[in-house]
Amino acid sequence: MNSIANGASSANRTHIGFFGRMNAGKSSLINALTKQPIAIVSNTPGTTTDVVKKPMEIHGIGACTLLDTAGFDDESELGRQRVEATRKAAEETDLAVILFYDKDDTEEKNWIKYFKDRHIPCVGVFSKYDLCSHEEVQERITEIEKEFGIAVVPCSAEDADSIEELKQAMIHAVQGTKTKRTVLYGLVHAGDFVMLVMPQDPQAPEGRLIQPEVQTIRDSLDKECITICVTLDGLKPALAQMKKAPDLIVTDSQAFATVHEACPKESRLTSFSVLFAGLKGDINYYAESAKAIDKLTPDSKVLIAECCTHAPMEEDIGRVKIPRLLRRKIGEGLQIDVKAGVDFPEDASDYDLIIQCGGCMFNRRYVMSRIDKAKEKHVPMTNYGITIAYLNGILKEISLPEGE
Repeated sequence: MNSIANGASSANRTHIGFFGRMNAGKSSLINALTKQPIAIVSNTPGTTTDVVKKPMEIHGIGACTLLDTAGFDDESELGRQRVEATRKAAEETDLAVILFYDKDDTEEKNWIKYFKDRHIPCVGVFSKYDLCSHEEVQERITEIEKEFGIAVVPCSAEDADSIEELKQAMIHAVQGTKTKRTVLYGLVHAGDFVMLVMPQDPQAPEGRLIQPEVQTIRDSLDKECITICVTLDGLKPALAQMKKAPDLIVTDSQAFATVHEACPKESRLTSFSVLFAGLKGDINYYAESAKAIDKLTPDSKVLIAECCTHAPMEEDIGRVKIPRLLRRKIGEGLQIDVKAGVDFPEDASDYDLIIQCGGCMFNRRYVMSRIDKAKEKHVPMTNYGITIAYLNGILKEISLPEGE
C-alpha cells in the first residue's frame, strides 16, 4: 500500500523506452531531450546498467517517464542481467524509440516485432547521423522505413533541431493511443452522489491517503459528482443523516462485507480495487477468472501478485487476509506464493490461479503484460477486490467498470 506523491504518479505517466545497441546513443538522446545530464554518457560500451528513469513533461504527450535501457547486444555475463532489465522495461513501455546504429538490423527487427505484436507504437532513430554523409543517411532511413514500417528520424544529441524533430515524431506516434479510461469509467454522471468509504486502520499511511483513494476523489470531482468521504465507523451515521441515498458507494475491498450489509438498496456498490481492475487491467477477464476459485483444491497452487513492495502489516491484505479467506474455503493445504514488485514469473503455467493487486503503482501497460502472460498459458487471473467480493458471495451485486 503506497501513499501518493506530489505531482503525477509514475504509474499515470506515458512510459517512453529507448532501445538500441550498446553505444548507439540512447543516453545522449535522453540527456538532450531533458536538457539535463540524467544518464551517464561514455564511449565505453555497457555504461548503462540498471534502467534509468526520468520523469518529465512533453507538450503534446503530457506527463511521461523516459526509460534509458542497457544495450540489447551485451553478451557478457553481467550483460545478460542488463538485457533482462531491458526486457522488463519493455513490458511497461507505452512508446518505443528504437535506435539504429549498425547495418545489421537483426536485433532491432526482433524488438520492433515485440512491440508491434503488442500494439505499442514505435519511432525509429537513425542515430549519430552526423557521422555519415547526407546520401548515406537518406538511403539508410528509406531502407529502415520500408522494411519495418515505422517512421524514422535522423537524430544527433548535438543537433537541437533533430531533437525537436524526434520530439514531434514521438508526439505523433502516441496520438490516438492514449486511453480515455478513468477510475470511475462508465459508473457515474455529473450530479451523481458518490460516497467513498476509507477505513483509517493501521495499514493506512499516517496523515495521508493511498493513491487509489486520491485518484478516485479527483475523478469524481472531475466528473462533477457530489462527493463525500467517510471512515468505516462513520458510514452508518452518515447514511442516517442523508435525505438521499448515494448513487454509488466505493469502499476499501477489505470492508466489502460490512459495507454491503449497510448499503442502501438504491445505491450501487464497488471498491477501489475493483475500480483499478478496470483502470489498469482486463476487468472482464478478472471477473470471469474469479470462477476458478470454485475449482481449487487443497493441492492447487495460487500466486498473489503485488506490484509494489512494502513492509507487511500484521493483517496485510495480500499476505494474510486473502490467503486466510482462500484456505477457509479450500483447505489449509492450499499452496499460496506471494511475489512483490517486478518479481512475476515468466511462465505462469505452474499456477491454477493468479490474484493481482490493484496495480496502482504501475502503468496499465505493465499490468496488461502480466495478464498477457497468464492468458498465454490459459491461467485464470483476477484481482484483490474481485476475489474478496467473490469469496463473500456478493460479486454479482458489485458494480464493475465498463470493459474495453
